[in-house]
Amino acid sequence: MNLYFRVLYVLIRSFFAAKIKDIFEVSRVRLRVWPNDLDFNLHMNNGRYLTVMDLGRFDLILRNGLMSLMLRQKSVPILAAAKIRYRLPLLPFHPFDLETRVIGWDDKWVFLEQRFVLVKGEKAGAIAAIALVKASFYDKTRKGLVPTNELLAALGYTAQSPDLPEHVRKWQDAEDSLRELTKN
Repeated sequence: MNLYFRVLYVLIRSFFAAKIKDIFEVSRVRLRVWPNDLDFNLHMNNGRYLTVMDLGRFDLILRNGLMSLMLRQKSVPILAAAKIRYRLPLLPFHPFDLETRVIGWDDKWVFLEQRFVLVKGEKAGAIAAIALVKASFYDKTRKGLVPTNELLAALGYTAQSPDLPEHVRKWQDAEDSLRELTKN
């Protein structure tokens, strides 16, 4: 992650923002497109979206209490996969909301949705990009993934995952096919 000032902003903001108590509550961070985010077409670079998405997940971890679990277990957040669809450009200096929410989980992975939402202009409220992320925590001591039930227990949540939406299940089928290609 090379967005040091934004990381600092999210960290400081987390001390004053409301805690996230419901596992399905949306984390929302207001950000702005800066000149170093731009590509030659003068809108946010497609790769920058993925980097900025780290900030939304960082905010979620800080505000829902998982950061303390990470520190105790010496674990780090990791991604197994991400899928993004770009719809509208994010232009220079325009503000946007980065929304991050949990949509479900299995024994190993938590599935998140992240949205870039326009906040100004005639398209205010429109989704500029939407992404799916498959994430977990890697426990450096155990040298393995933290089981999802441990993550949920740390949040005081014991219920089963809701059924994953069809588009997430299809994405997972595609991911399984790609994983097979890289097995060696």
